[in-house]
Amino acid sequence: MASKFFPAVPRVGRQFFQRAPKTQCRPFSAGPQRCSDALSVHRNKPNNNPSIPFTFNEQNQRLIDEILKRYPPQYKKAAVMPLLDLGQRQHGFTSISVMNEVARLLEMPPMRVYEVATFYTMYNREPVGKYFVQLCTTTPCQLGGCGSTKILEAITEHLGITSGHTTEDGLFTLLEVECLGACVNAPMVQINDDYYEDLTPESIKTLLTALKESDAGKSVQVPAPGPMSGRDTCENSAGLTNLKNPVWDPETMMRKDGALDQPQQQ
Repeated sequence: MASKFFPAVPRVGRQFFQRAPKTQCRPFSAGPQRCSDALSVHRNKPNNNPSIPFTFNEQNQRLIDEILKRYPPQYKKAAVMPLLDLGQRQHGFTSISVMNEVARLLEMPPMRVYEVATFYTMYNREPVGKYFVQLCTTTPCQLGGCGSTKILEAITEHLGITSGHTTEDGLFTLLEVECLGACVNAPMVQINDDYYEDLTPESIKTLLTALKESDAGKSVQVPAPGPMSGRDTCENSAGLTNLKNPVWDPETMMRKDGALDQPQQQ
C-alpha cells in the first residue's frame, strides 16, 4: 500500500544500499613476497655496473665463432641466448657488462639483450655461489619420496641459509625453483648443471658435505649425478614387473645401422 503513495521509496532504498561501502576481504597468502623490480630493474653496484670491463676469453671466442656460423649473418642476433650463457659461465653471473658485450658482438641494441636476460630466470643477474643449489618444490617433488619440504629443511639446517641466500664463504647459493623435469625421481635438486635425484635428508647432507670438503682440497668421493637411491635411471626400484619374457637383448632385438639400405632378398 505504501508503494502506491511513495513508489520511489523502494527504488531509492535499493540504490542507497548498492552505493553503500562494503567490507572487502582478501585471503591470506603464505607465499614469499618478491618485489617486481627484482627481475626487471638494474641498479649499479660496486660489483655490477657498466664501468667494469668484460671481454670473452680466447676459448669462448672460438665457441662464439662456431655458434655464429649456425645463423645467417643478418640473423646473428638469434645467438643472444647461447652467448649470454657463455658470458655467465665465464663471469659467474650475467652482469650488465656481460649483456653490453653480447650486444656489441651481435650488433643489436643493448635493450634487446636486457629484455632476454630479464625474461629468463636461468640468467643470474646477481652473483651466486660456486655451487648453485636449485631445489624443485613443485607438487610432484612435494609428494614424491620423503617430499621436497624435508629436503629444504635439511639443506637450510645444514648450510644455515634460506632460499635466495648465499653462504658466508660464497660456496653455496640456495634457491627454490619450479619443475625441473625429473618428476619420476622426486625429490630432486639441480646443482650447477647436474641433477641429483631420489633424495633423502641424509643423502642431501652427505652430498653437500662432500662438495664442501672437495673444494677444500680433501680427498673425498663426491656422489655421481643421477639417482642417489641405487637405481640407474628411472626404472622401478623393485625390479621389472612386466615384459620379462623374452629377455631384452639389444644385440638381437635392435635394428643395425644401414639395415634398411641393404637390398631386399627376393
